[in-house]
Amino acid sequence: MSFYKNHAPKHREHTREVKLPELEGMKALRDEGQIPSRQWEQEVRRGKEFGLECVDSIQDKTEISCFQRGELPHWSGINTFLKTPYLEDVRKVGEYDVAFVGVPFDIGTTYRAGTRFGPQGIRRISSLYTTYNFEMGVDLRESLKMCDVGDIFCPANITKSHDQITKGVAHILSQGTLPMIMGGDHSIGFPCARGVAQCIEGKVGIIHLDRHIDTQEKDMDEIMHTCPWFHATNIPNCPPTNLVQVGIGGWQVPRPGVKKGRERGSTVLTISDIERIGIDKTIEIALEVAWKGASAVYLSFDVDSVDAGFVPGTGWPEPGGFLPREALAILKGVAAEGIAAMEAVEVSPPYDISDITALVAVRAMVDVLASMTKHGRIGGKLH
Repeated sequence: MSFYKNHAPKHREHTREVKLPELEGMKALRDEGQIPSRQWEQEVRRGKEFGLECVDSIQDKTEISCFQRGELPHWSGINTFLKTPYLEDVRKVGEYDVAFVGVPFDIGTTYRAGTRFGPQGIRRISSLYTTYNFEMGVDLRESLKMCDVGDIFCPANITKSHDQITKGVAHILSQGTLPMIMGGDHSIGFPCARGVAQCIEGKVGIIHLDRHIDTQEKDMDEIMHTCPWFHATNIPNCPPTNLVQVGIGGWQVPRPGVKKGRERGSTVLTISDIERIGIDKTIEIALEVAWKGASAVYLSFDVDSVDAGFVPGTGWPEPGGFLPREALAILKGVAAEGIAAMEAVEVSPPYDISDITALVAVRAMVDVLASMTKHGRIGGKLH
């Protein structure tokens, strides 16, 4: 039983210095100790008050109530995003830093429908997550006052639904609260940007992660999910010169949209561009273009910007896109400077496998929030 005695002879008794404190993981271990737990403790107390004390046979009564009212267990409970409180009276949204809002709309889909179920799918798998991110050392529960306002009522009509979406987004932002929008097909980019623009004095830049250029005027005589940025950049304070599109490419970039992008002077980066110049330079270009002379930036994340092998549950999958970690790195870099609102679109649960596409959308949203929190771009209504 002594075969292991000749293992790793150079590593057993070495005197070399191992510089562990410099590692991100070691720093994250230290940083966690500085994060408060007041909001978690308050949530547990509220759960026991509203959900009754657990039974005597449960020995560790620290976090368990009789009726579930908090984060645990992750597999059950009412589905709001991250199990944040559901705000029935949306007139009170101004009391919160962040409002998650669903836009269950897919009438603008040109191929595979199903994104009307996107908000449901995103909320469902979001229950898998805690509110704490290890690497960034951020606990959203302890930093932000968050709520879920439910879904915007989208009737079976493109124009009427787009008008509803604009009003809903504008209401949230006008109250000083960050809208985090769960789509829905990408046609909602236009009414969402329009809602943001109504609330901003000055120009609004748009940073758009996608494989598709989405700048056609119409598709099949309607404003479809191939058209949001043509119409968004018709808004007087959303000029096309402040639109930067990241990850565009492949065989699903309609030429009419390319023509409009060329004519209007928007900025397009392909995956090959990003491979050549690197993530940091990509973030720098996106920020420089979108923020030039602008007062605010709107962030649009289409899950199909990620390679189709990672996001099967989307309406128009395209191989050759981002690796998830590349997309997340760009989103975090952009969010570090602050955004006025974000949309995560084109999650189609009927085509998803094990919720992995919805999970990419969840991860994008919480990473953006954590980056904004870490860099002091959001927060202040918790206390």
